Amino acid sequence: MLDVSPEEITEGNLLRALLVLAVPLVAQNVVQVVQQVVDIIFLGRLSDDAVAAVGLAAPLVGLLFVVLIVSYVGTQIVVSRRVGGDDESGARRAFVTGLAVAVALGVVAGAVGFLAARPVVELLTAVRPDARGEFVGLAAQYLSVLALGLPVLAVTDTVEQGGFVAWGDSRAALYMNLVALGGNIVLDPLLIFGVWVFPRLGVQGAALATVLGSVGGLVVGGVLVARGRNDGMVSRDAVGLDAEAAREILDVGAPIGGQQSARQLLRLPVFLLVFLAGGAAGLAAYVIGARAASIAFIPPQALQAAAQSVIGQNLGAGDALRARRTTWLGVGVSVGALTLVGVGQWLVPGTIATAFAPTLSAEAFSLTAEYLRVLAYGYPALGAIYLFEAGFNAAGRSSVSFASTLLQYGGVRLPFAAAGVLLLSADVSAVFWAVTVSNVAAAAWLALYYRYSTADGMMRRAATDAAEAA
Repeated sequence: MLDVSPEEITEGNLLRALLVLAVPLVAQNVVQVVQQVVDIIFLGRLSDDAVAAVGLAAPLVGLLFVVLIVSYVGTQIVVSRRVGGDDESGARRAFVTGLAVAVALGVVAGAVGFLAARPVVELLTAVRPDARGEFVGLAAQYLSVLALGLPVLAVTDTVEQGGFVAWGDSRAALYMNLVALGGNIVLDPLLIFGVWVFPRLGVQGAALATVLGSVGGLVVGGVLVARGRNDGMVSRDAVGLDAEAAREILDVGAPIGGQQSARQLLRLPVFLLVFLAGGAAGLAAYVIGARAASIAFIPPQALQAAAQSVIGQNLGAGDALRARRTTWLGVGVSVGALTLVGVGQWLVPGTIATAFAPTLSAEAFSLTAEYLRVLAYGYPALGAIYLFEAGFNAAGRSSVSFASTLLQYGGVRLPFAAAGVLLLSADVSAVFWAVTVSNVAAAAWLALYYRYSTADGMMRRAATDAAEAA
């Protein structure tokens, strides 16, 4: 029922192919978000400093995870194009090469992250020494453990997205994530609080539970690959590095990784502005808002991953029109879904805040409810952003997504927030509104530029390039 073949993707009903491929990805993304939410729920019962530590580490963790994005998105797009072009041998070589790229990037970035964790966290909190507390050291500990586990996380995501999803098999990726979630849920309280024979590790336990859960998911993925799922995603002739595939993976993945790097780097000063204007209460509100938004992102993220595979396979099959239609169908579905989510969040912000952190102070609770409502206004725009980026990414124009992110964060969000806090002496609400304004602006310019680019033949050129590569 939830299987979709390459023939259905390139010749069947487009909306059905997109939604069938996206449904397991929605569940998969739910699993990933639940992992983050579970961490906050348990750490919220540990101490306020523990919650603040995870929030402070969030943009730094995002920078580390850029290597995951480079490897799995690059691999997904290259593999899906080869599958769509009936080059299964080339797809297998690209998949194996993508795994090698993931390991290499994960080891290098993980080592850098481990060594830099403490000094970087201390540098960030120097803007307001009077508000620094125990959470500074805890944030460094959390970041260090995730950095050590980065190679495992990178390979796991590459198997899921660059392997199974690229073949149109999102259900296998869901199995991997369900195992990872189960491991995380079981290990979180054991390692955070020191239950039974397990040591009390606090925030380090939360990070370790994430890594160990991912190991379980990777084992499941390895078993499925070894059993020949999707007619054998790995074969003897595919073992080894394909230099051309590696170049393609990095060519596609690097701009998307750069996009995420820019996003996280530009998030850092925004976090500092929140800390400067709102102190611990403002930071708590911002962290909870981000976690709530991560739940709202589930539908568009799933649709983006599905659309990239559907568009990639149709381009590989030489059908530029179906590729373009997929983007617009995805935009319509995504905007509709995010509108519903936004309305729900706007109606019950206090309930959401209490569910995340029942021990919030009165000030933190008020700011959290305000931020949740402000975020809700921009949710439909976020739905559009993810799908337009999918269209550009699958067409080999991931540099457009990169440029859009730079403009969204560096050209709108950061200047708007800085002007409010530093020039107008506004409270932390100025930062909240800067987030939503930047989201709406990005959706508008991406829609206009996508319309212009497709009219100018972007998809036709991408289909020709895919055919020549095959």
